[in-house]
Amino acid sequence: MLHLVLFYKNPLLHTSLSLIIAFTFAFFKIPILFLYGLQTYIHPDSQPQTNGLRAAIRRPGIDGYQPLSSKTASELKKRNKPKDFDENNAQIFRLKLDYAHLQSRLFIDQYCVAFTLSFAALSSLLLHYFLDSTQNRGFFSNGVFVPILLSILSLYTWGNLLVKVTFERSASRRSEKQLSIVFEVLGLFLGLLLVPEGVSLVLDFRFAVPFDGFWRVFVAALMGCLAGFLFIPASRSARSFWLGTDQLRCNLSMITCGWFTRVILYVNQMLVIFVALLWIIPLAEIFVNTNYGSNSKGGSVTRSGFGDAERLVGNVGLLPSDFGNFRRWCLLGSSLLQIVALRPNLQMYLNEALLSWYQRLHASKVPDLDYSRAKMFLHNHYLCLVVLQFLAPPVLVLLFLGLSQIDGLSFGNFPLLSDLLPSFAYFKEVALFLAWWVTFLWALFSSVIIMLHRHCILYVS
Repeated sequence: MLHLVLFYKNPLLHTSLSLIIAFTFAFFKIPILFLYGLQTYIHPDSQPQTNGLRAAIRRPGIDGYQPLSSKTASELKKRNKPKDFDENNAQIFRLKLDYAHLQSRLFIDQYCVAFTLSFAALSSLLLHYFLDSTQNRGFFSNGVFVPILLSILSLYTWGNLLVKVTFERSASRRSEKQLSIVFEVLGLFLGLLLVPEGVSLVLDFRFAVPFDGFWRVFVAALMGCLAGFLFIPASRSARSFWLGTDQLRCNLSMITCGWFTRVILYVNQMLVIFVALLWIIPLAEIFVNTNYGSNSKGGSVTRSGFGDAERLVGNVGLLPSDFGNFRRWCLLGSSLLQIVALRPNLQMYLNEALLSWYQRLHASKVPDLDYSRAKMFLHNHYLCLVVLQFLAPPVLVLLFLGLSQIDGLSFGNFPLLSDLLPSFAYFKEVALFLAWWVTFLWALFSSVIIMLHRHCILYVS
């Protein structure tokens, strides 16, 4: 019995760790505790109630409220008279989110499940990295199947959730949904045309075997889905960055971030862009010393017409193996920093409704607060939906990065995987490529949105 336990100690450790994380997160409500203390805003309801109470927040369009487009001209004229303006109705209240408030939010259960499952999968991948699994003891005895199954289950869960939150009604503009579909189709065709031959010419990815047919379509479909699902979250993250770093110059302390949080937002954005550029071949060659062996033996470097600047490329920097580890560490650090910046981004998402109320309150003598009322409700109602959109990219990068670090010896002699996959090196390289693809899409979309805000093509309201 003891010999059997020692032989299967790795899968037992993986299973025990996953169960401990699941029960701990469920008992202490760690996913909800992660959002605890965020400040949200509610608009008071001026409609009298029969029991003497007033609802703190109400969906626009029901119980006496009508959309602005459905109101008649006479109603609009009556509302625009100065005597109809109620100063008390223009007030808003700020409160801190606690367990009772978060329990009523949409997608709260899905968020808790995805949060727990993702951290269980990541912990299992981290445990496999430190366990002694170099010996070829078989696919089941070394326990590698546990982190793989948890990671696949987590990726499947995030895929379903991203489909739901992307096309959720009233959660985003119709134009954003249409652009998501356009980017999804473009990503699909880009994958079909460039993977793997075109990718190897521009990016520093070396797929061990050429693949075609089903696997080519599969990778292209993943690229297209990620491109479509990440557009709306990246747009919201760019607006949060724009608002949190006070690019509007509104000088309102209750809307913008403090200096430390601004540093986190700036570093996070710059690191994502830096990591996305590390796999582009013309830029990656600057950091790699390809002539280390010849230079150490006294070899000379040929001068070119570009002078000393050309001589630096390939002669200074890290070794190729060290540079590969450096890129993976940067990818890991960028994902962790995105998780750190998640709470500031969420707070800026909630503050966006406050900015809308402030703008419309000071827009005229008789402000129209229907839009700000609706915006406050939606930002409160879809808080957990936005949490899923902000948490999905770093978690996907960490999962793909963890799968790319599983060595081939851990699989042992498992004929089923040998029949399904072209090669194990293909599996690792595709996982690393998808991790970079998520980071690249996030950097591209967020940078373009920030640039459009900078040129006043888009604006936060």
